[in-house]
Amino acid sequence: MRADEHPTRTPSGIPSAVPAAIPPGRPADGSERLAAAAPWVGRVVVAGLVLAALNLRPAITSLGALMKEVRDGLGMSGTMAGLLTSVPAVCFALFGFAAPRLARRHGPGAVVCAGMAAITAGLALRPLAGGAPVFLAASALALAGIAVSNVLMPVLVKRYFPDRVGAMTGLYSMALSLGTALAAAVTVPMTDSLGHGWRLGLGVWAAPAVLAVLPWLFLVRDRTGAPRAPETARKTVRAAPAGPAATDSGGRIVRSRTAWALAWFFGLQATAAYITMGWMPQIFRDAGISADEAGLLLAVTMVMGVPLSFVLPPLAARMRHQGPLVALLGAFGVAGYAGLWSAPAAAPWVWALLLGVANCSFPLALTMIGMRSRTGAGVVRLSAFAQSTGYLLSIPGPILVGALYQHSGGWGLPIALMGALMVPQIACGVLAGRNRYIEDEL
Repeated sequence: MRADEHPTRTPSGIPSAVPAAIPPGRPADGSERLAAAAPWVGRVVVAGLVLAALNLRPAITSLGALMKEVRDGLGMSGTMAGLLTSVPAVCFALFGFAAPRLARRHGPGAVVCAGMAAITAGLALRPLAGGAPVFLAASALALAGIAVSNVLMPVLVKRYFPDRVGAMTGLYSMALSLGTALAAAVTVPMTDSLGHGWRLGLGVWAAPAVLAVLPWLFLVRDRTGAPRAPETARKTVRAAPAGPAATDSGGRIVRSRTAWALAWFFGLQATAAYITMGWMPQIFRDAGISADEAGLLLAVTMVMGVPLSFVLPPLAARMRHQGPLVALLGAFGVAGYAGLWSAPAAAPWVWALLLGVANCSFPLALTMIGMRSRTGAGVVRLSAFAQSTGYLLSIPGPILVGALYQHSGGWGLPIALMGALMVPQIACGVLAGRNRYIEDEL
């Protein structure tokens, strides 16, 4: 260690040496380079992250609140509706895999900007659909934009705010939960007040999506905060022997047990989240609860992520092992599903509250993605792999729930399945929460 360096610790707990002062002419790294290059960039990035996060779920929860009306209007069966609730996972898996390559070629700011534009277009086109296939296609367009943005959010946080990963992850996770809850709460009453049926009720969500495009227009060509390998790391790479063991091939991440544990944890929590967003209002409505109250119950479930998303990521970043948090959230999920299975109308607000706490596994998973790699490039690879593979694994869940509901004529079997899936989710999350780094396993 040189005299001008002192030991410190990164947000993920990795000891490192950073300059105590940046000599003139020496390129700054991370947040120092961000502040030195353009002070306004940081503020624009924060605004962009918040506005983007607010628009990453209304396409899904607004549909869940109006699922019965959309099914009736488009003549969908229960299985087809289950397929519709799986479209987010399909799009997130397919387009999520492409996000890192697109980001390397065009820059993450440009890709997120295009993603916000795709969300706007899809939400504007969806109400014009005359049948289920066109509705699915318009939904897929919006969800493709959500998919690439999902993958790149942790990357952008690591790139622009390397010393505040937990806090910034909490901020955009909180905004994501707020947007999710807002769409769930106001879609039904807004649709009733507008008086033009479900089409206008879904279409109005294109308006806030337009606003989310604007900050990213300023970041399309920005390269501030682009990751640079530390000098010691570059020397190590040059000194390493040539050959497959020394390469950093993207495909090698499949050899990491931590990456697979994260992918399964992410996939199982996504399964629970999309079943909840797509079907929970219908569960309550079938139990005799009004459409307005069912939408509010979904909003309660989603809004729980607002305070907890602000608390959980910084708390997780200070822990060496995130397993206890995973187990605690999973226990809330088991309790919520048990209540929903036994007596959905007896204490619906309690069940919604419990499931809302359980759904906060999402910001916890994002935080662990940022903590399981030592470098920005590693986070890119891990984020793409864990999210895309996880969403791929989550595809059958909502379809199976829809099929079970249609063939059994009730919600007993589907809810029992949801509760049972919490067990492997906890197990995978505990494995993913260990203090490991994918670089050590490759």
